[in-house]
Amino acid sequence: MSTSKIIRQRIWSKLADVAKPDTRFHLNFGEVIPDFEGSEEATDKIAAMDAYKGTKYAFITPDNCLVDLRRRLIERGVPFVMSTYGIYRGFVMIEPGMVPKGAELYAAWLDGMEHFGKPVTLQDVAARGRFDIMVTGASAVSLDGVRFGKGHGFFDLEWGMFTDIGIVDERTPVVAVVHDVQVVEDKLVPSETDILVDYIATPSRLISVEKRGKRPHGVKWDLLEPEQIASTPPIRELQRIRGLA
Repeated sequence: MSTSKIIRQRIWSKLADVAKPDTRFHLNFGEVIPDFEGSEEATDKIAAMDAYKGTKYAFITPDNCLVDLRRRLIERGVPFVMSTYGIYRGFVMIEPGMVPKGAELYAAWLDGMEHFGKPVTLQDVAARGRFDIMVTGASAVSLDGVRFGKGHGFFDLEWGMFTDIGIVDERTPVVAVVHDVQVVEDKLVPSETDILVDYIATPSRLISVEKRGKRPHGVKWDLLEPEQIASTPPIRELQRIRGLA
């Protein structure tokens, strides 16, 4: 078993005590990054960041622990992009005026995002310019910034696409939101696709991660299975853009 799998299993056993069950996947952490007790306090840590206060365009993953963050962005009128589950239906964007007053919390949930948001292509996403911040959940994250997701590599793939089209790079702040039990002290060596985060927001603290290397750039096409490409519309779109289809 790989180091990342061992750490996930170790963390998931602790996470079960503080996680909020998902309506579809319950506590199946291999399929969902859950909300947890104290996620609003973790969001408070992000809200105090200068990078967040100056955000005019953001990317927020569909993880349950980021509902409160998505709600706050909607209330502030900040446009943001979210990937659909598994990126199977590409991306959804919420812009000012799309959500009626009083419906911000519902709109921040995945069903609400699907209801109020509009589907957008990779080119639509790029046309709005660079992301000011990217925020993601995680299964676990190390103090030195190595983030593990559910094991499917969706965030790594999203990062690869966004770097390929030039809307994120080393300067883009990347924040992982996790419960304190999901922070590990293990010294980890990132793989060629692991995204190093700049900040870790937990209910009790905001951790600033010291830079220790460059993040990957572009989609690692040789690591993708044909079935994954076929089931991921933005990847197929990027293939066409780059003349690889």
